[in-house]
Amino acid sequence: MMQKMKITDYILLFSLFLVIPGIAQTIKSNKMSKIKKGSKVPSFALQDQYGEIFDMQTVIGKKNLVIYFYPKDDSPGCTKEACYFRDQYEDFTQADAVIIGISGQSVESHRMFAEKHNLSFVLLSDTGNKIRKLFGVPKDFFGVLPGRVTYVADKTGTVVYVFNSQTKATKHVDEALRILRELK
Repeated sequence: MMQKMKITDYILLFSLFLVIPGIAQTIKSNKMSKIKKGSKVPSFALQDQYGEIFDMQTVIGKKNLVIYFYPKDDSPGCTKEACYFRDQYEDFTQADAVIIGISGQSVESHRMFAEKHNLSFVLLSDTGNKIRKLFGVPKDFFGVLPGRVTYVADKTGTVVYVFNSQTKATKHVDEALRILRELK
């Protein structure tokens, strides 16, 4: 019985040596695919709040970009953030930037959210969260809530700043404007 346990222990230890490097490689791969400062904004197309296809290629090379991922239309923090972007819209226009909000709700939900709060910028419907995953936006609060992350990219489509905070909704706007002003 004693020898059998030792053999089992050796098999378990050997298995761990095979499995751990694989797990580490998976984690490394996931980190490598995350969009960060210096990354290029990936090419993608999604429906906007009016059901029209918005293709990133139509703005890369022409405008600075503020791409912000938010958890949910009409939730308190997301409404505060969207309305603050709305209130600073002219400043973003002067900085030659396009504001793009992305979340997993439907086109109809985005349309109602935009109309209710007079939002004059693009809201993209990422049902299935494919683009959220492409950017590597983490979930918050023990993996329950979709994360709130803002990416600022220059006209070449290079990400120059990333801000990640679930609770500081309006700081996303302030930080994006600060970085855009530094680009001039």
